[in-house]
Amino acid sequence: MKKVVVAVMIVCTIFAISIFANAAAKPGFDDKEIRIAQWGPQTGPAAPWGSVARGSGLLFNVVNEQGGIHGRKIKYFIRDDQYNPAQTKAVVKELVEREGIFAFVGGVGGACGLAVMDYLAENKVIWVGPSAAITDFVFPVKPYLFAVYPLYEDEGSILAKYVVEKLKAKKIAFFFQNDAYGKDGLNGAKKRLATYKMKFVEEIPVEPGEKDLSSQMLKFKNSGAEVVIMFVNPTVAAITLKTCATVDYKPQWVSSNTLSDYGLMLKITGGLWEGVITGAFGMTPTADHPLLNMYREAGKKYSPEERWGTFFLAGVVFADPLVEALKRVGPKLSTQACLKALNSIKDHQTIGPKVTWTPKIHQGTDSIQIQKCGPGGSYILLQDWTPNDLATWKKKK
Repeated sequence: MKKVVVAVMIVCTIFAISIFANAAAKPGFDDKEIRIAQWGPQTGPAAPWGSVARGSGLLFNVVNEQGGIHGRKIKYFIRDDQYNPAQTKAVVKELVEREGIFAFVGGVGGACGLAVMDYLAENKVIWVGPSAAITDFVFPVKPYLFAVYPLYEDEGSILAKYVVEKLKAKKIAFFFQNDAYGKDGLNGAKKRLATYKMKFVEEIPVEPGEKDLSSQMLKFKNSGAEVVIMFVNPTVAAITLKTCATVDYKPQWVSSNTLSDYGLMLKITGGLWEGVITGAFGMTPTADHPLLNMYREAGKKYSPEERWGTFFLAGVVFADPLVEALKRVGPKLSTQACLKALNSIKDHQTIGPKVTWTPKIHQGTDSIQIQKCGPGGSYILLQDWTPNDLATWKKKK
């Protein structure tokens, strides 16, 4: 009996290995479909960012409704990694080795992306539009990785310039998530302040899951900071503003575009988000534009339960250039052909920034808009598309 059981187990193991091997050997497409995937926090402290992955799904639904790409429909997979790099590794490995994925799009989290970046490259899987903008993704250039999102370092620099030159602030502080996301934003902002011979009065890190921020907020208050720039996740931002309300500290808050979904932020802060200034990387959800209006109508059809907001639209912004490249390739699809098409994209713009890639530079843009949260979560444009004049990487293009 034991021999039979062992034999069965061996057969099952061999069968399972063969399934994974065959899936991994797939080119990620066939004559009828192209398999594309994304991880994202559908649960956990960063769950508000989870709508990015669902937004990419809206774009793919629109593409499929229009007949697909050269006869192929997009088969799309979403996996919840809970904003946990270890979980990101697990879901990405499962998708690549079991489903045979052609390309990934989006993917929230700097640490999460770093956890799988090398694995995707080793398996020659294309990754377009990471939903994080850290320098390690693109410098030095990664052949299979193409970034749409403005670098946090560039955004930190542009926001700091706005704070000094437009808000005329003298005492400025910085609140940052203790990872690549927050540190890159801090680095860019510090480089900008150095040009004015200025320094932050406080630089305070925070862990993504921290709940009690009273000591940090008292430090900011005691520093006398008139403006606090923050690069944190939505949950931490909500706790931050609520904590400051209890200690009667009301600086001008300025945030990365990662908190530019005003309807959401107004809700989770209990109305405290009004007046906050943020970066922005795409059209506002309320803009009257033919393409945006088309997506809005598609959203009513395919995602009626989804709140129409900035994070949801970000999923479209990050995935759109991959669709453009696949269209340029034509019916003879291959990974190499797609890479060639991606490397030829120049000034491609739909509802986000203009994106340009070359074989030497895979960072698509360095520009952001600056907006302010108005009454009822309305969007007030303070400054249109602005590049980072301190960005040295553009000279390589």
